[in-house]
Amino acid sequence: MKLFKLLSLIGLFIITSCSSVRVNADYDKNANFGQYKTYAFHKSGIDKAEISDLDKRRILRAIDAQMSAKGFTKSETPELLVNIFTKEREKVDVNNFSAGWGYGWGYGWNPYLWGGRTYVSTSTEGTLYIDLIDAKNKELIWQGMGTGYLTHDTEKKDQRANEFVTKILEQFPPQSK
Repeated sequence: MKLFKLLSLIGLFIITSCSSVRVNADYDKNANFGQYKTYAFHKSGIDKAEISDLDKRRILRAIDAQMSAKGFTKSETPELLVNIFTKEREKVDVNNFSAGWGYGWGYGWNPYLWGGRTYVSTSTEGTLYIDLIDAKNKELIWQGMGTGYLTHDTEKKDQRANEFVTKILEQFPPQSK
């Protein structure tokens, strides 16, 4: 019974940890964020992002929606340039569960270590960076970063891109403390 509760708890932790996006932001403390009203995408920078064009479009649509919701307007003569870049890494998790009778590691006979099972799982963790650049000075003024597990399910990719972008841009514009 205790093993079942432990496995249920671990499963719940895995499910909740897979759906969350951890975010962080940094910004230029001297920038006047109230002066910016318009934006455009920094095409040459976005072209360098090493993800599929489909995923780029998902992210850019999500950024458009969030920037519009914040009162920004897309413009041919922007005050802000929006750039993105991504990182990805494969994570391997190995879990060893033992129960019952058997030999213990390094201790000889141990009645509690029989029937051990090893579970190996892999997942892809991605990081999305969103940079906001002062278009006139060509200086980075704000950078948001979100890290979380990625999905390979085509049906859920739009939802996941929206979740990443929404969580990251919740940090923009920075609030005075």
